[in-house]
Amino acid sequence: MARMKFLCDSDRCIECNACVTACKNEHEVPWGINRRRVVTINDGKPGERSISMACMHCTDAPCAAVCPVSCFYTTADAIVLHDKDLCIGCGYCFYACPFGAPQYPRVGNFGGRGKMDKCTYCAGGPQQDNSPAEYLQYGSNRIAEGKLPLCAEMCSTKALLAGDGDIIASIYQERVQRRGYGSGAWGWRTAYKEVLPA
Repeated sequence: MARMKFLCDSDRCIECNACVTACKNEHEVPWGINRRRVVTINDGKPGERSISMACMHCTDAPCAAVCPVSCFYTTADAIVLHDKDLCIGCGYCFYACPFGAPQYPRVGNFGGRGKMDKCTYCAGGPQQDNSPAEYLQYGSNRIAEGKLPLCAEMCSTKALLAGDGDIIASIYQERVQRRGYGSGAWGWRTAYKEVLPA
């Protein structure tokens, strides 16, 4: 089975936010929630970079390690998903995640913020694939349809790559050899405990 991963090549990201918009539209994500966001590091300074960030579906997901109700689970493709029916909204996953992926969907009265929400890698949730219940809670399930996450498919510069980790690593390796340096694979080592070949 393929080990699904994300890679954001910060040398190619132009901060167009197409990935963010594609995600929101595909899954009808509520206002105020961004399962994917683009951040700029060193804004206006030498070495400025933009990075598309979301859940990286880590090898040893820290969100799963701290969840007191074990609502996080890993699929056969190594996609880390979240069961909203089990979630109690404690927020431990938010603090444990190095990418800031889990978020509260709303702010309510008396501190009630609801259950956490995060990137699903377009793989839905624990309900039956492509059922109305799954779509209502998690959005569309493109993985069940044999497609890749829409955020990566909509990236015009191909800065955001998604799919089999070995294929992504080889694509990035070719880019590094072509340009002569390889400083752009943001988050790979943190999420997957691997160093990309240079």
